[in-house]
Amino acid sequence: MSEKLWVTVLGAGIMGAAMARNIAKAGHHVTVWNRSPDKAEATGLRTAATPGEAVRRADVVLTMLFDGGTVREVMERAADALRPGTYWIQSTTSAPADVAKLAALAAERGVVFFDAPVLGTRQPAEAGQLSVLAAGPEQYRAAVQPIFDAVGSRTTWTGVDAADASATKLKLVANTWVLAVTHGAAETLALAKGLGVEPSAFFDLIAGGPLDLGYLHAKAQLILEDRLSPASFAVDTAEKDARLIVDTGRDHGVRLDVAEAGAERFRRASAAGHADKDMAASYLASWD
Repeated sequence: MSEKLWVTVLGAGIMGAAMARNIAKAGHHVTVWNRSPDKAEATGLRTAATPGEAVRRADVVLTMLFDGGTVREVMERAADALRPGTYWIQSTTSAPADVAKLAALAAERGVVFFDAPVLGTRQPAEAGQLSVLAAGPEQYRAAVQPIFDAVGSRTTWTGVDAADASATKLKLVANTWVLAVTHGAAETLALAKGLGVEPSAFFDLIAGGPLDLGYLHAKAQLILEDRLSPASFAVDTAEKDARLIVDTGRDHGVRLDVAEAGAERFRRASAAGHADKDMAASYLASWD
């Protein structure tokens, strides 16, 4: 295979568009498809009208769509155009059960499947500084590593059998923490406002100690400076991930009360017209 790969990115949202641009910046040939063509065109890269057209020449297909069901629907549309031996990097945050189904679809088509979600939001995605979590066969890892290097600052390999969804499971655990901190920042600032406490007094109190946290400051600044748009990670997507986490926990005998309450906060924020704002808009769900 030549050093420059033919790469198709299916999905041109916040993450997919940034990843596609960075893959192109690394010197690869990139084609982008999105259900809304204007988003694909906004990347400034080669576009395709259908998933099948998009993957026809691809050495590598990267999926970054809304959820596992969407990935399956899009890849089934593209299936007849996939060449055996194509590498499929599946980066959409999905349920482990969906990953197993996608791996089965890949096997039916003779495609090499990698379970490869990423950790990060808009800014690290645009900077090519995502953390890539990946599972897949060792003998083919060198072939896809240039793509991981283009979009991320490091790759963490979690297993050799992508169908086991070990990378996705780790991503869901990490996202549980991310969402908990986001809601914690939102509710802390909401209570401070309600009680008439200056937020600076709280931050001074925890500064440099075990309760201090960089991500807390990052989300708090968005709230305090009214910079919830454009979103680094939107409320509607955060709600989807929260419900996915809750359902996955339930499927494995784990009750996640905080995550479930967080999903409801996102739902209320979305219903109030904040679906496209950053997930720190959880803050806006503190008032009726």
